[in-house]
Amino acid sequence: MIPLPPLTGEVVAFVVCAPIMVLLAIGIVVARKPVHSALCMAGVMVGLAVLYAAQDAPFLFVVQIIVYTGAILMLFLFVVMLIGVDSRDSVVETLKGQRVAGILAVLGLAGLLVFAVGQVVFAGGPVGLTRANEAQGGNAQGVAALLFSRYVVLLEATSALLITAAVGAMVLAHGDRLRKPRHQAEHMEARVERYAVGGVHPGPDPNSGVYARSNAIHAPALLPDGTVAEKSVSHALTTRGAVVAVDDLRNPTTTTFGEIEKVAAELEGEAK
Repeated sequence: MIPLPPLTGEVVAFVVCAPIMVLLAIGIVVARKPVHSALCMAGVMVGLAVLYAAQDAPFLFVVQIIVYTGAILMLFLFVVMLIGVDSRDSVVETLKGQRVAGILAVLGLAGLLVFAVGQVVFAGGPVGLTRANEAQGGNAQGVAALLFSRYVVLLEATSALLITAAVGAMVLAHGDRLRKPRHQAEHMEARVERYAVGGVHPGPDPNSGVYARSNAIHAPALLPDGTVAEKSVSHALTTRGAVVAVDDLRNPTTTTFGEIEKVAAELEGEAK
């Protein structure tokens, strides 16, 4: 008969978190939408951090929250943003033997877990983090000693794998160029051609707020005669039904021109 461990905080945390983590791990694979899989993965990562904290491993707890839950999960969210939230994964097998290889990998991983649990139960329990931390002077020191001594080759291999995955993600996310990029000289030739054919002014479009009392993006530019330069109005705002107070912007210019005409008339009267 397998002896039951004493009821401690670590055991309670494992009993509570382990079933939830298993369900969330199944949800990562079963979920059809990527955003649901990302949320399930976030729950699994948080559950791992809670287990690390319950086992007196503060370094792994902080790394799990900051690196995995905070940084790596953001990569998954960026991928979700690229492919779309409402997109669904295709169930068509694009690579021959992919499903069989996946099933074999799952069975192999399950076998490793069974052997690991059996060794702990029948061959003796683990040493414990307290004793392991005492050998190196602390949790952070112990993890560093293992990573850069016994498992340095695995660490470098994992680093190379992550770099390869990052490069592959950039290659896959990079889209094909839709048209040939044009240089400044080609842009000027096109502007001159539009001016010769359709009379379109070859200069740049007026900025918003020119000859107006405001330099905000919703304020159109006013021409010297007080009329509104339609090209200066933001197309994004007009398509959303933005209403621009054109009369309020035109009044200062109209008043100024009226004063100029009044002064010109007075000067002409004095000259006569």
